[in-house]
Amino acid sequence: MAGKPPEDPGHVLSWLYERGEETVGQVLGDLFARPGVTDGLAKVVQRAAKTKGRVDKNLEVMLHLLNVPSRADYHKLLVKMEHLQGSLVNLSMKLDRLLATQERKPKKPKS
Repeated sequence: MAGKPPEDPGHVLSWLYERGEETVGQVLGDLFARPGVTDGLAKVVQRAAKTKGRVDKNLEVMLHLLNVPSRADYHKLLVKMEHLQGSLVNLSMKLDRLLATQERKPKKPKS
């Protein structure tokens, strides 16, 4: 039968591809209409997010033990550098103003 999917899982994708977009949409619609599938998929996504959080935390601890900066450390350093750069720009502007006012004032001759 041409309309029935093959039993071999390796050929299922090729069978769906041959059937076209409409059939694939219908199969996915039927699949996601089942409550067990959507609940299972939600649990898989939830577990994956939790696992990623654990891996990130463990990696950060490992980097800390090896004295290698983590992404958070890098971000903190970047924020401090940007703040320092802003302070340096402000200091430079104040110095320029101070020099400009000194140049405008006539120098008093010493007697």
